[in-house]
Amino acid sequence: MKALPLHHLIVAEVDRQLILENVGPVQAVLDAHDGVVNVIDTTDGIIMIGLEGGCTGCSSTPMTAMQIYYALMKLDEVNDVVFVNGELPEYMRAFIDDKLKSEE
Repeated sequence: MKALPLHHLIVAEVDRQLILENVGPVQAVLDAHDGVVNVIDTTDGIIMIGLEGGCTGCSSTPMTAMQIYYALMKLDEVNDVVFVNGELPEYMRAFIDDKLKSEE
């Protein structure tokens, strides 16, 4: 099969506002601590985000990232969530993936 030129590929993006509306119950905590969810890219359902502002250097950032990952992975439009600054340790990602599988 011949590969299509790049200009023929259909790139689907997930609505950034949908992502921000579904960061889960952590939004109140983010607001209280000047934390910011920066949605960088949503192409093909792969959500690339960074936790910034008050999240930078905060010891609770991995837990916040885990809660956001859990909330976003429940959306049909989302295929993966990538934290560009490495805020979500792999063991936490694996824990949530197992939890999501058990909820199916």
